[in-house]
Amino acid sequence: MTIRIDRRQFLMGSSALLAAGAAGVSPSFAQDDALRLLFWGGQNRADRTYAVSDMFTSTSGIPMEPEFLSWSDYWPKLATQTAGGNAPDIVQMDYRYIVEYASRDAIAPLDDFVGGALKLDTFDADQLDGGKVGGKLYGISLGANSVAMLVNTAAFEEAGVAAPTRDWTYDTLMEMGEGFNSANIRGGMKAIGDGSYSEPMLQNWLRQKGKDLYTADGKLAFDEDDAIEWYTLWAKLRAAGVCVSAEDQALDTGGPLETTMLVLGKAALLPSNSNQLVAFQTLVQDKLGMNGFPRAAAGTGGGHYRKPSMFFSVGGSSANKEKAAEFLNFFISDAEAAKVLGVERGIPCLPETRAVVAPTLDEQSQLALNFVSNLGDLLGALPPPPPPSAGEIDSSLIRTLGQEVGFGAKTPEEAGRDLISGANDILSRS
Repeated sequence: MTIRIDRRQFLMGSSALLAAGAAGVSPSFAQDDALRLLFWGGQNRADRTYAVSDMFTSTSGIPMEPEFLSWSDYWPKLATQTAGGNAPDIVQMDYRYIVEYASRDAIAPLDDFVGGALKLDTFDADQLDGGKVGGKLYGISLGANSVAMLVNTAAFEEAGVAAPTRDWTYDTLMEMGEGFNSANIRGGMKAIGDGSYSEPMLQNWLRQKGKDLYTADGKLAFDEDDAIEWYTLWAKLRAAGVCVSAEDQALDTGGPLETTMLVLGKAALLPSNSNQLVAFQTLVQDKLGMNGFPRAAAGTGGGHYRKPSMFFSVGGSSANKEKAAEFLNFFISDAEAAKVLGVERGIPCLPETRAVVAPTLDEQSQLALNFVSNLGDLLGALPPPPPPSAGEIDSSLIRTLGQEVGFGAKTPEEAGRDLISGANDILSRS
């Protein structure tokens, strides 16, 4: 994602979750009949989620108490509530953290509800597997998505530069940047935001080289030479004015979408996720398009994968687990709910739900559905869930080192060395 947790927030959240694991998750505090739902997202997602929550209450008679926060505020609050034994009944969960939360019993296995409250017979197998930890089901995927490059098509037209195609490469990106610099539109808009900060861009680039971020047993799957090459690539793009300056990139606070380079009008391209197109389009007047990430070289592929965009999980301390499972089932399968939710969280994982949603989608949502459904040779296998400490590596190393190279505080060689040593140190402590 383009949204990031800063180091202080991540460590606060992790410390609270660690405390919960060390002490054992205590029984939840006394609560009324309402199901508490906590999720991250913007106002667009909140509006859809609240509407479906109301529909569920109307149908089932079970009251709901939904609450949403930004990505960066969500994890510290969830971890703190979990440590206090007062976790919500239903939590939105990310592929990055599902192993950590499941291993500490902070979320509950759902297998006992499958075939009862949860009807998953036709659920996409890859998305179902993505929610399993140790062979047990801990998360229900709310949609399939993929990393994607969001494209301000109007800006490309204005600059007289051809927009990315399915076969574009990092060399093509350099040419695009030169074209934007020559056109000098909108106060010097650049072709792209600084991708050296982006963990998904790094992973996509590594996967095209036959590597990845992490191995199945939670170790680094790339080396110092790879890291140096990555920072060198972006140093060249930055020096050529292809990506935004370090000063501009620093405006992206790692929280709301409003601070991203795309929304601020600083860049015409932004690495993101396919399910975020809808939210970004509500914030940008220009028409947005979507494309894959650039290929490392012509003809290479396999960097993308169909990832569960996010899950709903049931809190380990919830006293209302079966009712929570009923809500999950309603959320993923009710036809009217599907029309409200659309593809804002990704492509629905039940074929019957997809059939209901497809005719109702607007142009942008259709674009997201078609993109994820037709990745072609860009599509590779789903990687194993990242290790529990991956979030800290992302926020305290990948993002920070990108900033340090951007501002000239470190060379690509120094950053590459520090990424490997720092990541290995974090992994050894997890």
